Amino acid sequence: MPLNEALRLAQDKGLDLIEIAANAVPPVCRIVNYGKFLYEESKREKDARAPQSANRMKELQLSPAIDAHDLAVKRDHAIQFLCNDLKVRIKLRFKGRQKAHKEVGFEVVNRFVKEVASYGQADSPPKMLGDRDLNVVITPLHRDKRAKNPRLLAPANPAIHAAAPMGDDIQAA
Repeated sequence: MPLNEALRLAQDKGLDLIEIAANAVPPVCRIVNYGKFLYEESKREKDARAPQSANRMKELQLSPAIDAHDLAVKRDHAIQFLCNDLKVRIKLRFKGRQKAHKEVGFEVVNRFVKEVASYGQADSPPKMLGDRDLNVVITPLHRDKRAKNPRLLAPANPAIHAAAPMGDDIQAA
């Protein structure tokens, strides 16, 4: 459509003629309300600049004297956070006489990092912040390299598996 005809058509409708693709042959234009167009464009740019989910962080607090089951629960929480593309900060705080045996805290944190290694990797080795806190940040691995989410692999109805008779192993012939 010729430029003069497009301008007249836009003016008749009370709208604006906006050039969308200047390098195209022929150039592409749209008839729109220019204020509304700018508003929608700014919203698109804002959505594109939205913070990525990997920049968000969750924190788990451990103790040097943590029980094995409690550590397993914390590990499962960390795995869920990593599967949701969240960074995880592990914080271990020494209290009282625990400060005399910091190697115990380092063992706990290193074991924790090894257990979640298939889901995320530590940004750096565990470090002391001051004389009380031991910190490490775990970043999720890329989805292609990460192990599958254990909650998605769990059976849909655990009651079915619990009701199965025990001791009746099926052997292949």
